[in-house]
Amino acid sequence: MAHHYQYISSIDKAIERGAIIALMNYLTRPLLTILFLGFASGLPLALTASTLSAWLFEAHVDKSAIGLFAAVATPYTLKFLWSPLMDSLRFPLLTRLFGRRRGWILATQIALVGNLLLLAVATPDINAWTTACVAFLVSFFSASQDIVIDAYRVETLAPEEQGEGAAMAQLGYRLGMLASSAGALYLAAKLGWQATYVIMSALMGIGIITTLLAREPKIKQDRGQKAKGFGAWLRESVIAPFIDFMRHPSWKQILAFIVIYRLADAFIGGMTNPFLLEIGFKKEEISSIVKVYGTIATLLGTFVGGSLTMRYGVLRVIFLAGLLHAATNLCYVWQAHVGADNIILAVSTSLENLTGGIAAAAFVAYLSNLCNVHYTATQYALLSSLAALGRTLFSTPAGYIAKQLGWDWFFTLSALLALPGLLLIGTLGRRLVMPRPGTKIAPVRFWKNR
Repeated sequence: MAHHYQYISSIDKAIERGAIIALMNYLTRPLLTILFLGFASGLPLALTASTLSAWLFEAHVDKSAIGLFAAVATPYTLKFLWSPLMDSLRFPLLTRLFGRRRGWILATQIALVGNLLLLAVATPDINAWTTACVAFLVSFFSASQDIVIDAYRVETLAPEEQGEGAAMAQLGYRLGMLASSAGALYLAAKLGWQATYVIMSALMGIGIITTLLAREPKIKQDRGQKAKGFGAWLRESVIAPFIDFMRHPSWKQILAFIVIYRLADAFIGGMTNPFLLEIGFKKEEISSIVKVYGTIATLLGTFVGGSLTMRYGVLRVIFLAGLLHAATNLCYVWQAHVGADNIILAVSTSLENLTGGIAAAAFVAYLSNLCNVHYTATQYALLSSLAALGRTLFSTPAGYIAKQLGWDWFFTLSALLALPGLLLIGTLGRRLVMPRPGTKIAPVRFWKNR
């Protein structure tokens, strides 16, 4: 019996050591930098989406018009159009002082602070069009910041670290969204919407400080500077990245998959807060429940997603997590029937954030490993723009559809929208497998050597 307890004790110690080692893998300077940059990347999104929709709802803007406000997210879909400029050109003064990637990151962050302050003084109840224009500018600079931060992450980390990097990026991103959604709702209930947006602009200082303390990637990218003439620059910085990506034999299926994978999540994104407010929840209740349960589930989901991706392969995790995440949309059907029940909202929020964190970490790892380091910003911007395409196109009519179908059928339809993307996974060709920590495995290559 004593030997039995010693055996159990040794297993417990081994599990504890493994957990500590797994945690220490995330506590490196590059990964912590990516965590805080991810926070800065995720902060602006909700301020032009779910949080703004709650403000519009309280300003008595029509439900159909609230859905149309999703169009301000268009820059997230089209950011690949100007990504070659940020990939190859230098930003005046800031590039010389801080480097190519950090210079552009700082420029976009400063612009975000200014435009969030403009949004703070907006009056959607008086002039909704002006509010929409400022929100569009916030989305533009937020999408531009994403271009450079994504490139920074891919270039800073080794191939075997991309899974952990994706987990940290998504963790930071979702914490930023949590601050600008649940945190903003709580502040709005106490201080009002304008003061809330001023505070959100101040939180961008976290990203600015992180950028100042970060290290510039060591990869040298001088092709855009050596190109003589506009034609040569166009071939090297704009055309070449797209031709390079199309060398993958399954590139058409990959692009289609990226567009439609997160449709279920995109469809309900801008309508969740109006739904909860309509069935009787107060802003403080939504904020506190999402803040507590959403944070715990997000932390768990992102770390689990990064670990599962490295262990079982990215496409397997993407399929399972995508299926489970879509199923969590049905929890809102349950919520619609029982009304403003805090326990059910806590369960729904926990399941949504847990499965969403796993799916997002695996999805980002997949996109990161599709990129050629010679064209990181341009190719990742293209891929992430396509991912945002579904969010923009399918969330725009969401308010109208909810008004016509009612909440039950609206959330049921959102769950069914996940099926096409899941079915496409089997057509993506070569399976992408992330190496385990500590193993010397060559990175997956999608392109021929140059």
